[in-house]
Amino acid sequence: MRKNSLIYGLIAGVIVSIIMLISMNYYSHCEGNVDWNTSMLIGYASMLIAFSLVFVGIRNYRDKFNSGVITFGQAFKIGILIVLIASTIYVISWLIFYFFFIPDFMDKYGAQELAMMKINGATALEIENKTKEIADFSKMYKNPFFNAMMTYAEILPVGLMITLISSLILKRKTIKN
Repeated sequence: MRKNSLIYGLIAGVIVSIIMLISMNYYSHCEGNVDWNTSMLIGYASMLIAFSLVFVGIRNYRDKFNSGVITFGQAFKIGILIVLIASTIYVISWLIFYFFFIPDFMDKYGAQELAMMKINGATALEIENKTKEIADFSKMYKNPFFNAMMTYAEILPVGLMITLISSLILKRKTIKN
């Protein structure tokens, strides 16, 4: 079970990390405004693509190593291991990329947020409050532990949902003829 989870977790982690690194590299070199909504959509789509390997990994274990039978608990255990491995690779990739290649990411993101508020007609007080909020968050985000926890909070819920759905779909108490 562990080898199966390790293999699929590593593959999923590499997939989601490569897509994230490519898209963040593109956006970090964009001149002008970055469409953060599209960036977020690409990010979550890459997570769904990578976490499709949770389904494949559970099914592979059930069919090849467990005689076609698997309980919800076994399936969930395999899926969550895959998710934890993939998520850890994603978090490590982000931390390296953020701290060594785009340490100004929060500054660019904050400036974009403030520009959008101005375009949408926010008051001076709202902009001032948001500026303080962004500055406080940016300061906390420079802490690697806080940064890692925020990055886990981004990816783990997606993996947990995929694991629950896959475990429910793939559980099988008896072999089908």
